[in-house]
Amino acid sequence: MQASTIQSKFIRIRSNKLFELLVISVIIFSALLVGAKTYEMSDTLITVAKFLDWFITIFFLTEISIRFIAEPRKRDFFKNFWNIFDTLIVLISLIPADDTDMAIIARLVRVFRVLRMISIIPELRLLLTSLVKAMPQLGYVMLLMFIIFYIYAAIGSTLFESINPVLWGDITVSMLTLFRVMTFEDWTDVMYETMAVYPMSWVFYLTFIFLSAFAFLNMVIGIVVNVMEQENEKARAEAMEERGEPTIVDLSQQLTQIQQQLNELTAQTKSDKTK
Repeated sequence: MQASTIQSKFIRIRSNKLFELLVISVIIFSALLVGAKTYEMSDTLITVAKFLDWFITIFFLTEISIRFIAEPRKRDFFKNFWNIFDTLIVLISLIPADDTDMAIIARLVRVFRVLRMISIIPELRLLLTSLVKAMPQLGYVMLLMFIIFYIYAAIGSTLFESINPVLWGDITVSMLTLFRVMTFEDWTDVMYETMAVYPMSWVFYLTFIFLSAFAFLNMVIGIVVNVMEQENEKARAEAMEERGEPTIVDLSQQLTQIQQQLNELTAQTKSDKTK
């Protein structure tokens, strides 16, 4: 009974909005501290920074412990990817960051503590999950984009190498030049240079920009937005299920059942009339 009471207290702490805001604030402060260490500091500030760094580590360790204790089934805690990620970050942060062989790794891990912002804020988790789930579809778009890049790079290297070997010397350099054109980084200078020799070379650049910057990038955006809508719908359905509210699937099933009942009643009525 006492253990259940203690667990319920930890559950209330974990779900408390003020506690979540405190965790987010500490994460932001941790990010600022990492940035501050890149500047030259006096010995006093270095000592203060070390103290603050250990305070942040202990705070994160306490926060992870609260979340673990508040979990009704402890095995389920490590079934969540973000719980595993947070635990690893916190545990590796315990490695001393000074005067050890692991100092560089420890400092890099302290930088990655900023990523804990994603695991704390549900909206950021949703964005990252949507991006990861969109990767298979994005892979085909990227493959097609690479094919277009390769074709245009081969054409550009063949036609424009004599004009500017620095930009069109081989196919790899040509692909970098095309990436510059796609991002509109002084691409007109590249185009006017080749137009001085090949006046119709503007067709090469405009068709490439249309395919890469307009067509393919819009396809990427469309895929990501579509996956995000699906994930948002899934999250809303899970939230409604937790609150006991009927979801769209439930309503659809109910409508299907009502339709079946109406069909049965109609068939029964017709059979009664024929009798």
